[in-house]
This record gives sequence, C-alpha cells and structure tokens, in this order.
Amino acid sequence: MENNHRNTGSLVVGALLVVFGALALLGQIFEGLNFWGMLWPLFIVGVGAMFFVGMFAGGRSVSGLAIPGSIITTIGLMLFLQNLFNHFESWSYGWTIILMSVGLGIFIMGWYGEDASQRASGMRVMKIGAILFVIFGIFFESIFNSWSFSRFIFPVALILVGGYLVLSRAGILPNQKKMEEPASVDSSQPQQ
Repeated sequence: MENNHRNTGSLVVGALLVVFGALALLGQIFEGLNFWGMLWPLFIVGVGAMFFVGMFAGGRSVSGLAIPGSIITTIGLMLFLQNLFNHFESWSYGWTIILMSVGLGIFIMGWYGEDASQRASGMRVMKIGAILFVIFGIFFESIFNSWSFSRFIFPVALILVGGYLVLSRAGILPNQKKMEEPASVDSSQPQQ
C-alpha cells in the first residue's frame, strides 16, 4: 500500500516537472514569451495540488487537507490571473475568494469524508464569500476603474449563479434542504 502512495506522488511530481519543463522550453524557443515572469504562480497551484494528492493518498482520515489545498490553489490561481492581466488592485476584494476557497475546502472535506453537515457548511461559506465578492468587487472596481474589469463582474456573477442553479438541479451539488432535514419520525409510535 505504501509503495502505491509513493508511486502516486512520483507520478504527480513527474507530470508537473514535465509541464513546467515544456513551458520553460517554449519560453526559450519563443523569446517573446516570458515564462518565468508570467507563469510563476502555477508553482503555488502545484503546491496546493499536492495537498489534494496527500488527501487522496492518505484516505478519509486526512480529508482536512482539502482546506489548505483549496486555499493555496486558489491563491495561486488568483496570482496567475492578476499577473496575466496586471491587475493587482483586485487584492482589495480578493480576500473574498479566499473565503470561498475555505468553503470549497470544507465542502470537499465533507464530500470525501461523506459528511453531509460539512458539505452544507462549506456551501454556506462559499455563498457568503460569493455575495461579498460581488459587493466588494463592484465597489472597489468602480473606485479603481484603471482597468475595464468592472464590465466583467455582472456577466461573471450571472455565470456563477446560473452554474450553481444548474449544478444543484442536476444533482451534482447537494440540495441544502435535503442535507438539513431531520430524520423522519415514525407516526405509528405514540409520542411521549
């Protein structure tokens, strides 16, 4: 069993090295492509992914690794997008995405550990983070407005809300009412 865990880790690390090596080689071939300047946040995403590898390799007892894995992966993706679009002002409301990543980690932990209450808690934290993201995003983007990012907030909000509705109705995301329903009481038994 331990050999299988080592093989999984070696496979992931090897795949990451191949991807980063190929990107570095492309950066050398196409001199206009600044690999290290643009793609360094992907190393942070790789560190976050290693937490998920550890979670799946360690079993349900280490499902809590989903929380730091989600946070680190999300921060890496945020840094990648900020670096790509040179829009570091978004840190003024980017903390809300970190809040959503905590909720995502709790949700994944509940999914992997088969705990419906954790999944429901994770969904609540993600919803709060999404609401705060929209509120603070609109506010701070209207202040900074140095980049026309504000025109994307409304369509992205529509996509997120629509995606949530589609995924929850398709049964991919659990219905919060079903998760919070108490156990049914047998009406044939006399109540005391």
